This record gives sequence, structure tokens and C-alpha cells, in this order.
Amino acid sequence: MCLIFLSFRNHPTYKLVVAANRDEFYERQTEAAKFWDDKPQILAGRDLVANGTWMGMTTSGKISLLTNYRDPKNIDPHAPSRGLLVSDYLEGRNRPENYLRAVDEGDAEYNGFNIITGSVNELWYYSNYSHVIEELMPGFYGLSNHLLDTPWPKIVRGKEKLKSIIAQPVIQPEQLLDAMYDEVLAPEDKLPDTGLSPEREKALSSMFIKTPNYGTRCSTVVLVDYDNEVTFVERVYDVKTFQHTTGTFQFKV
Repeated sequence: MCLIFLSFRNHPTYKLVVAANRDEFYERQTEAAKFWDDKPQILAGRDLVANGTWMGMTTSGKISLLTNYRDPKNIDPHAPSRGLLVSDYLEGRNRPENYLRAVDEGDAEYNGFNIITGSVNELWYYSNYSHVIEELMPGFYGLSNHLLDTPWPKIVRGKEKLKSIIAQPVIQPEQLLDAMYDEVLAPEDKLPDTGLSPEREKALSSMFIKTPNYGTRCSTVVLVDYDNEVTFVERVYDVKTFQHTTGTFQFKV
């Protein structure tokens, strides 16, 4: 994922609310979210190049999400896929804090990333740019391609847009998905400086990205109530027409 909003133990009905966009090169082969044939306990989309994922859950309630940390001057084209960090956690048995300690020991081999791991009951955050393992307290968080809650324009805008939706006693996934389809570009004086050209920074500044060869490929919403009923909804976009197909999964953990 490249944009994540997360409300954790901050709502009277839902212990967890996630709304996220995945940005990727259009040519990279991807499978839409489903329960994996080879690991049926995992519900996730799949990167068919490296077989990892950007976001997923398990039938036991584990969850993990990842964004890239934007630092174009320090990209190693031979580094392992960061999506494997998500799938390895979902497949394994380590507690999230212990898993992130192990990741911290070997994180230098990966290009920049942020990862959230845990379950519907606890969440932990780590970046190989901060090297801090942090348990998330109840609250409303935003994560893009810098550290957690860095106030990039898309984070500020997204929090404002989603705040009223998340305040409703019953949340409709479609409202969150519609809100994530936001193409408004940030003004030049609000753009981050990550080493890209100003034109590229602006093109990537919207919540929903559209460029000729790269952009938002799918949006995902997860709702988990206090009875551990999960609703997982993914919209996959046709990158030529931006029409979408929707997959909906409901289960109890």
C-alpha cells in the first residue's frame, strides 16, 4: 500500500477500521484479494512477481500492511521484495513485536519501508528509517511514504475526509472507498521534498494517483467489530478506464 488510514479502538462499534490505497506500476502482475490456494488461512491480494503482498489478514485475526518509504536516491534494484515482509508475518507464528525485532536485525537489505503488524486486538508499527518498534495506542492514524502520521497533504486531506465517515455509528465500506478515490493534487508550496522533481512530487501528491505508467491499482477497506466479525472489501481498478470490480469477504475470527 502507499496510503493507509487506520482507526484502532477508537469507535464504539468497530475495534479496527482500515482504508487504504495500493499504488504500483501498471505493468506489474497482480492477483486480486482472495484466500490463497496454497495458504488458505491468508486473505490478501498477491504480487505475482515476488509472491508477497502489500496488505493481508488471516482467519485467526492477524493483519499486516506495508508502504514504501520514498527515498529515490537510495534504491537498490536488487533488494528483496518488501511485500515478503507482510506475507512472512501472516504465515508465521511470531508475536508482532518479536517479528519486528527480527525484521529490525535484517532490515538493511530492504529498500525503505513502513510496516504495521499485529491482529485485530493489537497493532505495532516499524520503519527501517526510524528503527523504532512502536505499539499503536487507540487513535486515528495516517501513513503514506514517510513515517507514521507525517503530515503530507494527502494524509491531512484524507483524515479530514474520512473523519466524518468514521464518526458514523455504522460505517458503509462504499463510503470509505469512494472517499479514497480523490485525485486532488497538493499545491506546490505544500509538496514534500523527497528527491523527485517538483512535477513528479505533484503527480504523486493526490490520495488516488493517476500517471501514464504508475498509480493507484486498488483500494481496500477492513472493518472489524467488537464481536470479531470482519468485513474486507477490495476495489480493483482497470488502469485504462478506472472502472472497478469489487470483492467482498466476511468472516469471524
